[in-house]
Amino acid sequence: MKNRLLLLIPIISLFASSCTDDITGLNTDTKRPTYTEANYLFTNAEHAMVDQVTSTSVNYNVFRLFAQHWAEVQYPQESQYDLTGRKIPDTHWLVYYRDVLRDYKEARNLLVSQKANFVGTAEEAIAIDNKIAIIDIVSAYSYGILVDTFGDVPYTQALDILNYPLPQYDDAQTIYKDLIAKLTAASNSLDTSAGSFGAADLIYGGNTASWAKFANSLRLRMAINMHDVDAAYATTQANAAITDGIFTSSADGAYMTYASTQPNANPLYVDLVASGRNDFIPADTFVNKLNALQDPRRAKYFTEFPEGSGQYLGGKYGSVNVYGSFSHITTTIQAPTYPGVLLTYSEVEFLLAEAAERGITSDSPATHYNNAVTASLQDWNVSNTDIAAYLTKPEVAYATAAGTWKQKIGEQAWIAYYNRGFEAWTSYRRLDFPALVAPAGTFNDITEVPKRYSYPGIEQTLNKTNYQAAISKLGNDKVTTHVFWDKF
Repeated sequence: MKNRLLLLIPIISLFASSCTDDITGLNTDTKRPTYTEANYLFTNAEHAMVDQVTSTSVNYNVFRLFAQHWAEVQYPQESQYDLTGRKIPDTHWLVYYRDVLRDYKEARNLLVSQKANFVGTAEEAIAIDNKIAIIDIVSAYSYGILVDTFGDVPYTQALDILNYPLPQYDDAQTIYKDLIAKLTAASNSLDTSAGSFGAADLIYGGNTASWAKFANSLRLRMAINMHDVDAAYATTQANAAITDGIFTSSADGAYMTYASTQPNANPLYVDLVASGRNDFIPADTFVNKLNALQDPRRAKYFTEFPEGSGQYLGGKYGSVNVYGSFSHITTTIQAPTYPGVLLTYSEVEFLLAEAAERGITSDSPATHYNNAVTASLQDWNVSNTDIAAYLTKPEVAYATAAGTWKQKIGEQAWIAYYNRGFEAWTSYRRLDFPALVAPAGTFNDITEVPKRYSYPGIEQTLNKTNYQAAISKLGNDKVTTHVFWDKF
């Protein structure tokens, strides 16, 4: 994984004042300035965006639990699908709309205004255009997460509280197509010979070529998501994304390395170490699968139980567990500087394997599958010898692994997406593998793994008319109702 220092960039620049007889500024509140810079807003939004997908706090992100990578210890409510006790959908919604997308929009507005009144060099003008394109890319990523989580969401009227204090919900499939169009335009408009945000960009350090690859890889992912509902459109978009240039190695992945100290340390460190709590352990669903395969990533993902035994034991998913009676989460991902992840080369290769099986490309599914598994193993520092041995196991080899292509790809993707709960949950919903089962006791007697979040309670209260129109179209607001692309 790429290491990139997290730079702590202030929200405002304060200017020292000198002695003067001029009293015209005495009524200016210097502690509440009315102006900021696009770079600062971009950094804050980017940080919040990665935090939300990385966090394991049950107030923010329960996707590792939905994917059954982790189980809970003394408080298993979220593993039993209680989303309303802690208002989890409200927080997820709020973070993306308020802390991420709103700041991106304000940053973009500042850049557009700067461009309209620009005085500077040609290179500086190109950098402004590159910044705008990058904001369009990360905004598309964030809106895509909202659609994949809820379904229909506010889009065309969102983030404009003066004109649309109660925004309408847009059709999810229409949003998806518009996001793909914006990603295409943004990736094509980037001038990769020029700079952008520089150190204010915590993911790629302003590298425009890397952002272009990210945009195209994200287009590929969204096109694969859509294939079951609009195969012709998805095929066209997936091939266009591949042609424009997607990830080709692990070095291309989108990672943000955190700082060594709070409040800018990795949220996992905050939740698992600094909190002094022991709330999570590996889930038996996941550990049992890796045990059956003798998967070499076990030692990278979990601690041994008992210690020194070479054995691994997961806690019962959806139940109360005793922390000291099971394997624990490895210290690797608990380091304060451990990177947050948005998209990896391994994931892109799994998507290409799907594309081949779906008839989108004429590539070899087995080749992309092997590339994907290999990249995941390499990302976790598994030796080349162990990688070669793993790929030849009859239970792993593409020609002999059990089930349909969806099962082969789905189960290996699930293993590779460890610590990436949202992507693991999304892959499960699209492929229906692995065959995850809801625990015996669940909130409101839910009988299957959730397929979406219910809408935030605050929307039901403050934006009631538009909320009711959205659920009328969806059929209900249940967590078991599928989002538009989850056809089967």
